[in-house]
Amino acid sequence: MATLPQPGPLTGFTVGVTAARRREELTALLARRGAQVVEAPVLRILPLADDLALREATDRCLAAPLDYVVATTGVGWRGWMSAAEGWDRGAALAEVCRGAVVLSRGPKATGAVRASGLNEGYSPGTEATDELLTWLLARPLAGRRIAVQEHGVRLDAFAAALRERGAEVISVPVYRWAPPEDPGAVRRLLDQTVRRQVHALTFTSAPAITALLTAAEAEGLYEALLDALRSDVLPVCVGSLCARPLTELGLPAVHPERGRLGSLVRLLADTLPGRSRREVPLAGQVLTLQGNAALVDGESHWLSPRGAAVLRALAERPGRVLSRAELLRAAWPDAATADEHAVEAAVGRLRAALGPHATLIRTVPKRGYRLAAG
Repeated sequence: MATLPQPGPLTGFTVGVTAARRREELTALLARRGAQVVEAPVLRILPLADDLALREATDRCLAAPLDYVVATTGVGWRGWMSAAEGWDRGAALAEVCRGAVVLSRGPKATGAVRASGLNEGYSPGTEATDELLTWLLARPLAGRRIAVQEHGVRLDAFAAALRERGAEVISVPVYRWAPPEDPGAVRRLLDQTVRRQVHALTFTSAPAITALLTAAEAEGLYEALLDALRSDVLPVCVGSLCARPLTELGLPAVHPERGRLGSLVRLLADTLPGRSRREVPLAGQVLTLQGNAALVDGESHWLSPRGAAVLRALAERPGRVLSRAELLRAAWPDAATADEHAVEAAVGRLRAALGPHATLIRTVPKRGYRLAAG
């Protein structure tokens, strides 16, 4: 394994990225902090240029004055305005929105609305769509025309509640989710997750969580995935709305207060080390175990998941001899199907990964192995 001279807060951790949009940015932010990243977009966004449904919805908006316009996402609003410009309807759409009350869901949608030359009439303190609905339902809606910019998934319940109050609702599907371009990458991520070979999964949209759960069910891994997310694999979401499919299942998802990629990565860097970091004083130096890395004398050594498990078992009792059978039970979940020769091979690979620090692992003839304590 390679020696990395400048460990970061996420060195030793493998993080799964499920996002399609801004995937490169998120991956770069994680890698910059030392993480090993597994990229597996679980959905893709359909292009807008030839989207007939969006064009028809836009024409409906222009057919008569609008009373309310709901902006649910910044990227969706910008995409709608851009598509309208491409159809020579940009000025007309801006004008009809200017004559309506614009509701924006959260700061990103608000920023996009303002960037298009408009002002929001109402924006809730949170990014909850439910608050927009509550605000609208508190007003007379009979005969009102309301355009609702959707954000990847249909807002059928939202629109139905408005129609029940007599409003005409125009659903504007600015972008829609489609199956991933590489289903094989999603299957590999699921396999790594249930095997605990990744330490965290990142999500930037609720539909991505639903898509991963659906893929797990199709692969017969649904319960195994839930078990991993309840215990060893940390699910990290960009915001509370994104996390909702997990929290509804009782899973302990975490999310930053501000729904930003940078905030998500900072939260991950603050949280993951505390889940597995262990410092062991040894012979005048300190061995730090973090994820699948061993940090000694300012250098970090990436280990295999098995090697990290063996080293962690030895570090639990530095100086004490652990037999091959004890290491087998501690580091092999499938110990019943492995033998003690697997321990010998794993220790050999572990020493190779540790390079100049290989002597930290001592062999005690006929008894087993110990971590040098002095």
